Amino acid sequence: MLDAETVVSSGTMKITCSREELTQKLAVVSRGVSTRTAVQILGGILLNAEGGRLTLAATDMELSLRASLEARVEGEGAVVVPGRLLVELARLLPDAEVSIEQRADEGIIHVASGAFESRLNTYTAEDFPRLPDAEGLERHAVDRDALLETIGRVGRSASRDESRPVLTGILVRFEPGKLVMAATDSYRLSVKETALEGTVPELEAIVPARALAELARIGQGAEQIELGLHENQVVFGVDGVWLTTRRIDGQFPNYRQLIPESFEHEVALPRDEVLDVVRRIAVMAQRNSPLRLRFAEGELTVSARTQDVGEAQESIPASFSGEPLEIGFNAEFLRDGIESVTGETVRFRLISPLRPCVLQAEGSDDFLYLIMPIRLAG
Repeated sequence: MLDAETVVSSGTMKITCSREELTQKLAVVSRGVSTRTAVQILGGILLNAEGGRLTLAATDMELSLRASLEARVEGEGAVVVPGRLLVELARLLPDAEVSIEQRADEGIIHVASGAFESRLNTYTAEDFPRLPDAEGLERHAVDRDALLETIGRVGRSASRDESRPVLTGILVRFEPGKLVMAATDSYRLSVKETALEGTVPELEAIVPARALAELARIGQGAEQIELGLHENQVVFGVDGVWLTTRRIDGQFPNYRQLIPESFEHEVALPRDEVLDVVRRIAVMAQRNSPLRLRFAEGELTVSARTQDVGEAQESIPASFSGEPLEIGFNAEFLRDGIESVTGETVRFRLISPLRPCVLQAEGSDDFLYLIMPIRLAG
């Protein structure tokens, strides 16, 4: 983490603020609280009272979140409070106003609202990791809609397997007039290119998918998103909320080499219709059973069978000609891919039962979803 000064006071600190606003800001910041109990201080939220504002911060050392609100501050200072406990308590307080007080040399804070009073044990602010000084960074405005749409289209392809950290991230590349993102878990790949207006710094970084998902969540309804860079950190600003995340070290796979140059078959299907069929048949694809797609003359049949559970199949018209082709996919991955394609028509680009399939919108090449097949028995 980068250096930023934290106010530490040896006197009494008292903060009075709106319960509603405190609850809202805590709900945002608490998403950065670590769920790992090995380092207790990372399970806390830093309260920093200074200059008529209360700043809240949390970090799990991969990402940090900060937000501030107006408050009456008597005696500046900082203290770390158990995060989950404070969030739950603030939500249930009875009065519209809440006061938080820490007295000199006490390892507790006093929380009061109406007739309610409580005391919470605290941690010292000096032990809390130093966070980036986001206000001091050079920042660039990024088109909110373009950024969030791109995250939403590629994010689900990122891996959740921590044994390969690079694949838990999304490759983010800002180029003149363009944003490119790619994600893969080695079974599927999503790539999205989005046109950008304005100037942003040229950047290529592997950013944790979790951090970008969090950015998408807090960015809903925001007017704009700002981007700042410092060493191995990427900083996003969203209407006064600051999200900081580290870059993931390593080499992202050369995804361009994974995309076939040519295909044997290209089949255009009504997106919503085929998605509904896949969702229905996927109910029977349990215990890792594959979803089977059989392309035959003028028809696609989707089927699944799980031993001791049952089976299902459904056919729809398809503009396919030639020898029948049957290919198997992970049901969840195929559903994700079709959902990621926008427009009325989804194009299945196929080679053989053992080669990757690429899904794209009809008439658009700015997004692709590549999915590896499952070898079918029999």
